[in-house]
Amino acid sequence: MSHKPAGWIILLLAAVVATTPLAIDMYLPAMPIMAQQLDTSIGMVQQSLSIFLAFFGISMLVCGPLADSLGRRPLAIFGLSGFVLASIALSLVSSIEWFLAWRAVQALCGAAATVVVPGIVRHIYQEHTAKGMSYVSMIMMLAPLLAPAIGSGVLWLANWQMIFVTLAGYGAVVLLLSWRYLPEIRTSAQQVKPTFLSGYKVVFSRVSARPDIATSMFASFSFFCFLTAVPFVYIKFFGVNEQQFSLLFGFNVAMLMLANFVNSKVVTRLGPQRMLRVGLVLAMISASALALFNFWQLSLVYTVVSIAPLMASLSLIATNADAMILMKFPDNSGTATAVIGTLRFGIGALAGPLLAFFYNGTALPFSLLMLLGVLCIAVSQLWHKPTEQSTAN
Repeated sequence: MSHKPAGWIILLLAAVVATTPLAIDMYLPAMPIMAQQLDTSIGMVQQSLSIFLAFFGISMLVCGPLADSLGRRPLAIFGLSGFVLASIALSLVSSIEWFLAWRAVQALCGAAATVVVPGIVRHIYQEHTAKGMSYVSMIMMLAPLLAPAIGSGVLWLANWQMIFVTLAGYGAVVLLLSWRYLPEIRTSAQQVKPTFLSGYKVVFSRVSARPDIATSMFASFSFFCFLTAVPFVYIKFFGVNEQQFSLLFGFNVAMLMLANFVNSKVVTRLGPQRMLRVGLVLAMISASALALFNFWQLSLVYTVVSIAPLMASLSLIATNADAMILMKFPDNSGTATAVIGTLRFGIGALAGPLLAFFYNGTALPFSLLMLLGVLCIAVSQLWHKPTEQSTAN
């Protein structure tokens, strides 16, 4: 274990996790220009987001058990190295086919690095894992807060290729810091040398964890519906420019950070289950309002003021659900993270095709899909009572 204080390690872990939102969000303002220069449609460029999410989930499925059996540090170093190389390759492509291919590689490597983080947080914070996860999420959220603005700035100074060069530079810095300071956390799973599938057997056989796994998954579905649709909704439908888009996007991310800050201060007193339920009530109200506002085709301000609390509530739900899952699996945190991540990013990859299928030129489809995700969270949480009773029996 490193002799560095926990605060320094949390900053480093947040920086590792931030590679994912940076890779997802930094190129959003450049999508229209990329479609022109790669001689393709905006829809094909948007599909690169779904491909990233799908391969991120697949990679977590493989890398989670490897983190438990082989160690977290080697996997993080490998993943960050591949992430840097893939980002450089993305800056050199000249066709949409190669762009999509290297996005898949970038996702595979990025997942290998990020899958190790929750296990280290759980080891440091123990029964206060929700507090530790809130700290990581709050710091990490600086990435999506700044990413569109960074992308717009790079686009203004140079071209869209430099966005991925910048991403590679960030990854290289995190790689060097991780090589020097990232600690190794040994678990009993490493000592008994389990088979690849044994960790999944442990996770999926724990009935009490299933409602929270489903909750985390559906919270991500709602979030990725917003993330996939937001360039169209803000830029194309409501007609804002790239700078205004960055400000509006940043406002929503600021709400995510605020939710994690509040959670870090009160979750040790109220408990993660109660905080999750607070988030669910807020999500039901704000998602319903968002759907109604867009059904009535009201102005941009109504969408902004309803999305902001919805983003905050989804953050409360996901952070506390993930923490409760990790606390159930001290020796299989990598595998548990893989299950969460695979389901999260797998269902997130459905957002693009579903939005395309229901596309009608308005902001209503994404609003209704976000509301559907929140309703599924409510059903998952209602599942808690019968699940707990069957576990007791």
